[in-house]
Amino acid sequence: MEQEIDKSLENKNKFFSILKENKIKLIGVLFIALILSLSFIFYKMNENKKNILISEKYIQAGLLLAANENEKSKKLLEDIILSKNKFYSVLALNTILEKNLEKDENKVLNYFEVVKNLSLRQEQKDLVILKKALFLIKISKTNEGKKLLKKLIEGESKFKSLSEEILNS
Repeated sequence: MEQEIDKSLENKNKFFSILKENKIKLIGVLFIALILSLSFIFYKMNENKKNILISEKYIQAGLLLAANENEKSKKLLEDIILSKNKFYSVLALNTILEKNLEKDENKVLNYFEVVKNLSLRQEQKDLVILKKALFLIKISKTNEGKKLLKKLIEGESKFKSLSEEILNS
């Protein structure tokens, strides 16, 4: 029994001596962990704040559209696209296309590139490609639009049947 107590005391002494020897390393590791945790929390809070600001811009753009202030609305929607927000950039591009706010075809094609380069789910990327194909067909760049539609068909996209229907019409 005494041997067991001696062993447990000896183990405790070893543990505390190891802690004393490595006190600086332990404090360093804890400090780094604290800094990383605080950095992660700050990053998440900052991202959340950015999302809120972008959502407010999108709402404001919608209100401006309703008030027939298309130029101001277009500027806000352009800012949203260039912010590269996964959710609102796609919505802003859709609004610009639906309301025919941008007359410069090259700018619209640049917007498509910005949105296409976002890390979206495959289904969302396919939808952007479909919309780009339809836009290209609308602006008389039929061959480029058909190439994108064929790409969707070959890629077994969810929009395969729709793409085939558009090509056959």
